[in-house]
Amino acid sequence: MGLLDKIKKKAMDLSQPSQPSEKERAVPQTAARGRVMVIGLDCAPPRHIFNEYADDIPNLTKLRENGLWGPLESITPPITVPAWMCMMTSKDPGTLGIYGFRNRKDHTYDGLSFATSWAVKERTVWDILSDAGKDSIVMSVPPSYPPKPLRGIQIGCFLTPNDNAEYTYPKEIKAELKENVGEYIFDVRNFRTDNTQYILDESYRMTEQKFKAADYLLSHKPWDFFMVVEMGPDRLNHGIWSYIDPQHPRHKPNNPYQESLRDYYRFLDGKIGELLRHADDDTTVLVVSDHGAKAMVGGVCFNEWLRSEGYLSFTGEIPEGLTPVDKLDIDWSKTTAWGDGGYYGRLFLNVEGREPDGIVPANRYEQTRDELIRKIESMVDHDGNPMENRALKPEEIYQQNNGVAPDLIVIFGELKWRSVGSLGHGSIYTFENDTGPDEANHAEQGIFIMNNAPGQETGPKEGLHLWDVHSTILDLFGLEPAPGALGTSVLKK
Repeated sequence: MGLLDKIKKKAMDLSQPSQPSEKERAVPQTAARGRVMVIGLDCAPPRHIFNEYADDIPNLTKLRENGLWGPLESITPPITVPAWMCMMTSKDPGTLGIYGFRNRKDHTYDGLSFATSWAVKERTVWDILSDAGKDSIVMSVPPSYPPKPLRGIQIGCFLTPNDNAEYTYPKEIKAELKENVGEYIFDVRNFRTDNTQYILDESYRMTEQKFKAADYLLSHKPWDFFMVVEMGPDRLNHGIWSYIDPQHPRHKPNNPYQESLRDYYRFLDGKIGELLRHADDDTTVLVVSDHGAKAMVGGVCFNEWLRSEGYLSFTGEIPEGLTPVDKLDIDWSKTTAWGDGGYYGRLFLNVEGREPDGIVPANRYEQTRDELIRKIESMVDHDGNPMENRALKPEEIYQQNNGVAPDLIVIFGELKWRSVGSLGHGSIYTFENDTGPDEANHAEQGIFIMNNAPGQETGPKEGLHLWDVHSTILDLFGLEPAPGALGTSVLKK
C-alpha cells in the first residue's frame, strides 16, 4: 500500500470528531473561556463545502449545520496575497499597499518584488491579541515570511523559500518541530505541472504534515487564539479542476481523476476532525476561505493586446517563442502603457514626470485611462462574444492607495480568463498558461462557518465579507477592532 492509499485509509477512520485525550486536556491554557480556533482553507469554494461534497465531509458539515454560515465575499481582485491579510487586518489591498504576490517597487521600470510579512504595516488580529495578553499560534497565514514577533508562535507561509530559512518565531520552535513532527511542508513545489498524480501526492503529504504540526503545537503550547491556513485546496483546484468539473471546457467524462478532489476533501475533513479534539465547549471554531474557484477558459495576452492597440512599442522584433515582457527592449519613448500577468491584469501608464521616460502628460492621464477602460471593457473573446471585462481605477475601489498601485486593475471575462504578460503567442488569446498548466481561476466568494460562538444565531447568512472576520474574532475576545477596520463583527450584523 502506497503513502497516498495509507493516508486515504486513515482519513476514513477520522470521519467523526473525537473527544480530547486526558493528556490533551491536561495541557495548561491561558484562558478558561473565549478561545478561538480558525481553520483557513485556501481557495475553498462554497459549492464544494456547502453542497457537492457535504455528505463526504461530516466534520465540516456538522460545524455548519450547528453554526452560522454563508458565502464570504472576497476582496477585489480575489487573490491569496493580500486576501488573507486583508481578512486579518480588516483593510483593503490599497490600504495595505499590497496588490498581489508581486508589487511594483517604485515608478522605475525595474520590475516587481515579492510581498513579504514586512510589507504589512496594519495591525493584525494577533497583534491586538498580543497587546491584550493573549497567546496565539499562527500557522502559514500569507504573507507571514519572515515570521514577526508576537505573544506566541508564528510559522511562515507558502512564500517561505525553503526549509533552511528561519521560518518560525521564536526561532527555537523550528528545531522543536523538526524533532517531534518532522519536515514542515510549506507548499506543493512546482505545482504547475502536467503530472497530476504528483500534485495529488504532494498535496496529501503537505496537509498530513501541517496538521501533524498543528496537533503538536496545540497539545504542547498555551493558546487563546489558533489559526492555520492549508494550501491544499488551492493547489488541487489549479491542478485538477478540468478533471472534476463537467462545465470546464477541457473536461473529459469518466477520467481517472473525476473524484480526486472529493477524495482529498474527505481526507482533509478527517484531519480537521483530529484538530477539533482541541476545541472544548468554550472554543469558538471558524472555518474560512480567502476566495473560491472557477473554471478557467484561457488567457488574454495583455501585452500582445496593448501592442496591437498601439500602446506598447519595442525597439526590435519580438523573438520566436514566449518571452516575458521584462526581457524585451521596450521603446519607452513610444510606449503609453504596459501590463502584468496573473489571475487578474495590472495596467501601468508611462506618465511624464512620474516614470523615468514617461510620455503621457499629466493633464491627459484621466483621459488616457478612460480611453483604455472603454477599449478593455468592449473586448470580445475568441468567438466574438463580449468578454464582460472590468477595468477599475484603484482609487475608486480602495480607501487608500499606498505603495505603487496599478493605474488600472483589470478583471478579464468575469475571472474566467487570466492575464498573460508574455509575448510571442501570435494572438491575444491563449489556452496555454505561460507559467505552467493551470485549470482554474479564483472566484469572488469564499466560505464562512462559525460554530459555538456565545449567543450566536445559527443557519445561513448573507452579506458576509472577508474583512468581517477580523472584527468577529476580536469581538469574541471582547476587544475592539483595529482603527479604520472595514468589517463588522458577524455577531453584530
